[in-house]
Amino acid sequence: MSDCCSKSAPSEAAKNGCPACEARCKSVESATILHHLKKPWATPLTEQHYYFCDSPTCEVVYFGQNGTLLKRSDLRTVVGIKEGRGDAPLCYCFNVSKFDAVANPAIFSFVMEQTKKGLCSCTTSNPSGRCCLKDFPSQRDSIA
Repeated sequence: MSDCCSKSAPSEAAKNGCPACEARCKSVESATILHHLKKPWATPLTEQHYYFCDSPTCEVVYFGQNGTLLKRSDLRTVVGIKEGRGDAPLCYCFNVSKFDAVANPAIFSFVMEQTKKGLCSCTTSNPSGRCCLKDFPSQRDSIA
């Protein structure tokens, strides 16, 4: 697999969880956040740990140790896990939605093969900064 899916992403968890919903969250790189902000030049990121909140009901997407909160409205990217719609992104590297993945199970094989070749960019393309392969629905899953 490529670096983004074979190596463990930074796994430092926020000590107190998301300040808005208290969900446990994993760390995310500043480069990932900058890639998804609407106006990255207007949101200076300081040297600190940042975290990604994947709770679907929470408006916060990223937060920092110093209390920085970045919400859905601050991003140019639709965060699929927070949308829950079938047409929301599932794989950001290859523009795959849950609808696509359920309708054509061969897409998973395509994405896996491209990932093995190192042709994915999950660490910046996916708002979580992590590989999307684990997020693909199984054959028994239905479309939200």
